[in-house]
Amino acid sequence: MKTEILTDNLPRAAEIIRKGGLVAVPTETVYGLAGNGLDESAVEAIYEVKNRPAVKPLSLMVPGPEALERYGRNIPKAAYTLARCFWPGPLTIVVEAKQEIPGIVRAGGSTIGLRCPDHEKTLGLLRMADRPLAAPSANPSGFPSPKTAQQVKNYFDGKIDAILDGGPCGIGRESTIVSVAEKPYRILRQGALPAAAIRRALAADLKVIGIIGGSGVGKTTALSSLMDLGTYGIDCDALYHQMLEEDAELLSALKGAFPETVRGGKLDRGALGSLVFSDADALEKLNRTVRPFLKEKLHEKLEDAAMAGYTAAALDAAAFSEEELKEFCTATVCIAAPLESRIERVIRRDGISREKAELRIRAQASEEEYLRQCQTVIRNDGNPEDFRRQCDKTFKEVLGI
Repeated sequence: MKTEILTDNLPRAAEIIRKGGLVAVPTETVYGLAGNGLDESAVEAIYEVKNRPAVKPLSLMVPGPEALERYGRNIPKAAYTLARCFWPGPLTIVVEAKQEIPGIVRAGGSTIGLRCPDHEKTLGLLRMADRPLAAPSANPSGFPSPKTAQQVKNYFDGKIDAILDGGPCGIGRESTIVSVAEKPYRILRQGALPAAAIRRALAADLKVIGIIGGSGVGKTTALSSLMDLGTYGIDCDALYHQMLEEDAELLSALKGAFPETVRGGKLDRGALGSLVFSDADALEKLNRTVRPFLKEKLHEKLEDAAMAGYTAAALDAAAFSEEELKEFCTATVCIAAPLESRIERVIRRDGISREKAELRIRAQASEEEYLRQCQTVIRNDGNPEDFRRQCDKTFKEVLGI
């Protein structure tokens, strides 16, 4: 067999693919050894030429996001998000495979990896051949992945039909592989695309409902309602208290800002509360100190939620400013309640005096300020059962379910 070197002759490369031949193709990462991914004989030839173990599945190169539905099934929203953000590019997305994908490609499994390469010539070949390309790296198993057409020729001259010469590959590292075929989603191979970029992209696509309102209005019940509707819930106050116990950097920052409240490496929360709830300037100083740590942790939690397969999250976000709510939340719901009811709830919940409960509530934003920041209001001025029913009804509307 004579191995042809092709530069711009895409029709010839497409003809070889349609007839079941093998063509090495360039990508932005490394060269791949490509054959018709729906032709079992072509795929068998790839395994044979590479001496690739039959237990290792192959991924398919495709021309764009439309291939997700064409070759996969039960496709989650996350797959479309990742394709929109990173295709063409060095990301392989693993989804449930349709039965038309040959078993040899899937190595007998039920999933298929799809990848849209960022190289003009290979994308042109995909469109012209109108076939998905099974295309592992164009090297014998165990050898370095090739970055140039010459390196491919050194490996496979006389063993494959053609090499589509697209010049040196820019990245020289394989694609990252992420599986969204089951929850939680997993990074199966860390390649050219950082895992952090995948986490950020999925988190940015979450629908995030912010729950705001002062102490004692019923935000915990509202958060519980949202969680029962399938959202990932984050109680920012509970998260903050957890960080006070576990985050050494936060404790150090608090010691620097309020040295009299940190003793023996532990925060005296009572002393801190007495200080900030009676002094507006001290409360603002506390917020400036804590907020960067809390925001960083919230981003991490939302990324965790997205990787776990959630499409929506809910935050008890009463402590955030209007601008911070916009940073995190796609919708904001205010919980409002009569002052006397709030005072009684805080006394029962926290076991504090009426004086301290009133002091805490007065130190917070007014109801008018909370209402100004929200798109939807739920009033907690009846019995608990009625309030819960209101929450369920309103949040279903907000979530569109």
